[in-house]
Amino acid sequence: MKNELKLHQTEIVAKNGETVRLVYDESEDILEVFLGKNESAAGVELTNHILLRLNQTTGRAVSLALLHFSILVERTEYGPRSYPLNNLKELPEALRGWVVRALTTSPVDEFLKLSYFQASPTKRVPFTYVEPSHLAVAA
Repeated sequence: MKNELKLHQTEIVAKNGETVRLVYDESEDILEVFLGKNESAAGVELTNHILLRLNQTTGRAVSLALLHFSILVERTEYGPRSYPLNNLKELPEALRGWVVRALTTSPVDEFLKLSYFQASPTKRVPFTYVEPSHLAVAA
């Protein structure tokens, strides 16, 4: 029996007025969030399951890929599942700045939230979690 491709697609309007296209591949449990127009971009692996694509010239977020989407949006008894952004410290400073700016501005911040754990008075560990409110319409 063949594994059939089951795609669900929808569009929403972000708070900044930008059209966002959501494409959920049910058979692979991958949600892709396309932010505005398609353009050349490079991928930044935020976690093993979250990929952010940025335009390398402008720093504009182009898309998000959420692998194992149903796990990423699972709630626990303590709230949403959070994932450390360990890869941030490995990025060049300018690219790290673009990533943090993308994560804290619309439309990306409507889908991914940025927080941190204060490991010590001088050490902060950045985390992210998936905000499922807008994403539920795609799945």
